[in-house]
Amino acid sequence: MSKNADEDQVKDRLEQLRCHFTWKLPIKESELTDLESRVFDEIEFLDTKFNVGIYHLLAYVRHLKGQNKEALESLKEAEDLQQPEKAGQSDVRRLVTWGNYAWLYYHMGRPAEAQIYLDKVENTCKKFAGVSCYAVECPEMDCEEGWALLKCGGKGYERAKACFEKALEAEPENPEFNTGYAIITYRLERFNQTTEDPVAFSLDPLKRAVRLNPEDSYIKTLLALKLQDVGQEAEGEKYIKEALNNTSSQAYVFRYVAMFYRKKGFVDKCFQFLKMALQATPSSAFLHHQIGICYKSQIIQIKKAANWQPRGRDRENVHRLVRSAMSEFQKALKLKPTFEMIYIDLAEMYAELGQHREADDTFQTILSKGVSDDYLRQEIHYRYGRFQEYQRKSEVDAIIHYLKSIKINISSYRSNKSISALEKLVSKKLQRNASDIESLSILGLMHKLKGEISQALECYERALRLAVDPENSVGHSP
Repeated sequence: MSKNADEDQVKDRLEQLRCHFTWKLPIKESELTDLESRVFDEIEFLDTKFNVGIYHLLAYVRHLKGQNKEALESLKEAEDLQQPEKAGQSDVRRLVTWGNYAWLYYHMGRPAEAQIYLDKVENTCKKFAGVSCYAVECPEMDCEEGWALLKCGGKGYERAKACFEKALEAEPENPEFNTGYAIITYRLERFNQTTEDPVAFSLDPLKRAVRLNPEDSYIKTLLALKLQDVGQEAEGEKYIKEALNNTSSQAYVFRYVAMFYRKKGFVDKCFQFLKMALQATPSSAFLHHQIGICYKSQIIQIKKAANWQPRGRDRENVHRLVRSAMSEFQKALKLKPTFEMIYIDLAEMYAELGQHREADDTFQTILSKGVSDDYLRQEIHYRYGRFQEYQRKSEVDAIIHYLKSIKINISSYRSNKSISALEKLVSKKLQRNASDIESLSILGLMHKLKGEISQALECYERALRLAVDPENSVGHSP
């Protein structure tokens, strides 16, 4: 057989494997440095029994960065962590490691060594009656894929959830599967929030994960935040205190404890925990963003107390806090340029200082990046619309962006906010000019989207009459 034929045969076998090289993980080149940094932080500071997968992901990230020698070292660390657990299980777990080894050696131009690991996979799959000679259907593999997708951010969340659900169908009481499922449901709820009122779907999965992993402080902080979301703050604080009494995963625990106290209104306490977390992980874009959000919370507190019109010392304090928030957001963007949400927060801080051109440029920067996530695009257009309406005083541009947010056809909290903002804006325009056909048509659309069909028809009919006979239409303003 020719060399090319041999290589084609090896490639065909490789593509049947279940591992990081075949899971189509949604990782952009621009995200590699930040992802690698987060992986290193997790290895060093997150105390978990479920850490083999993080070394697999580190190996894959290093390969994507062209660091194949270092990738091999990461796979060796993953291999060393896989101690025999129960008969047969350790071999199933190693399939991902071996698959990654095979792909890595293939990319390094070492097909003979790739074949060694393909043989290991094949021999194990035969024992478990795999779906092919090089793949096996089992919950451990689904769980591994779920963890890999979860670590890649929002673009992988729905697929990660499906993986953990599939694993749990086979083993409903498995501690690791329940932990993964609880984390992904919690993140999806926050990522895809559809109403102002928090949903509680992740509450039971989080409680189950805590029951099955009573020493896991990290999962306790997520449960505490969810309990706070649903109005059970006192119960949530019990889990916060339990997590703080345990020294495990403190750098991560401090992050979520800080979020808990910020939402409770204890901003000083929030700063305290964020700064403690930052000492351990100074290159965390997430933490710099959270510190910036804390400054925003202080700004809101001052403005509320001043009836939204701060003057004198209050105004000076607001500007000082705005500059502090901007500094943190800029640090976060330097660490993670793909952190889209920060562009919105930074733009709003520029607007707070009256630097409208810089705010506009920042909004345009994020819009030019071609954000793919629908929920985030809704958020961008909604907040850009508010900037146009209240800072730029441009009703036309505000309407354009509220409409763009609404036309992203998914039900969400921001979609509802955009509908409400646009309805108020066009109603205000109609008070000034009842014959504004465009505003009547938009108001009709808002009623339609809210299911108010008779009101929608009334608006459309008025607009149609004005278009046909503006002089004699009812409601015409001279």
